[in-house]
Amino acid sequence: MLPGKVPPEKLKEIVFNHLGAEGERVIIRSGLGLDATAIDFGDTVLVASTDPITGAERNIGFYAVHVNANDVATFGARPKWFLVTVLLPEDADEVLLKEIMQEIHENSSRLGVAVVGGHTEVTPGLKKPIVVGTMLGEVRKEKLVTSNGARAGDAIILTKGAGIEGTAIIASEKECDLQEAFGREFVERAKAFLNKISVVRDALIACEIGVHAMHDPTEGGIANGLHEMAEAASLGFRVYHERIPIAEETRKICEFYGLNPLALISSGALMIAAERDKAPLIVEALNKEGINAEVIGEFLEDTDKRVIIQNGEERPLEQPPTDELWKVV
Repeated sequence: MLPGKVPPEKLKEIVFNHLGAEGERVIIRSGLGLDATAIDFGDTVLVASTDPITGAERNIGFYAVHVNANDVATFGARPKWFLVTVLLPEDADEVLLKEIMQEIHENSSRLGVAVVGGHTEVTPGLKKPIVVGTMLGEVRKEKLVTSNGARAGDAIILTKGAGIEGTAIIASEKECDLQEAFGREFVERAKAFLNKISVVRDALIACEIGVHAMHDPTEGGIANGLHEMAEAASLGFRVYHERIPIAEETRKICEFYGLNPLALISSGALMIAAERDKAPLIVEALNKEGINAEVIGEFLEDTDKRVIIQNGEERPLEQPPTDELWKVV
């Protein structure tokens, strides 16, 4: 298999039919396009998500907090509690551990999240650190949103743009090469995309107006996120290339390395499915809070129609086999 997420067909064949007991009070459990689980606690629902950080080495503690918080927020829940496993290579020193934990502490504090447990070890065979986070959040039952709730005819709203996390990671990991090609100021702007990673505010603002589903497109970028969201709801989609925001820094980095920006890891973007008449209100509310948002397309009844329109031509939008990031880092 290629680096990155296990292919959907293998998840169906191997993973999703080996999930133990049914479990009491489980409202939502693992499935394609579902990045969190929801468990009934009476008037409230506990939302939990877990993700490793494997494609980055710098700022790894930052990514661990925000990537996991994002998944919880897409269910309409506010992130509250965090468990973290830190695996260090054998040549690691105390300075590396301190840097990782300081990032986790600072970013959890900003979100109002308590770090409540985890595990730390030096692991034989590792070449670089790996951080695995589990985020827990809470939402009132009537406010719960799921990734599989999109409906045919819903508008697809995208916040911020394509390849946000990928831009930040590549700018940090390939800083010297990019400085030589584009200059220091360009690289610093690209590295600053790190500050756009959180979608917690995006999600909570959208939920106040009303949404059918939300999804945080991570590995495989916008293209994969669209497929995951459509697969989860048994729908198709039509999107318009010119409506998908791609920042200058993302575009130039992708051109430099020969990458597809629509298949580059996109934590920091939020994909929202909402009724057509509510979509303008959601976009307006997000823009008012300084969060760029665009309606990029719509979900369709036909599950076989998953297309993108570019330069007036409609063509299938293929699901990426792996993230473009792995071609570089």
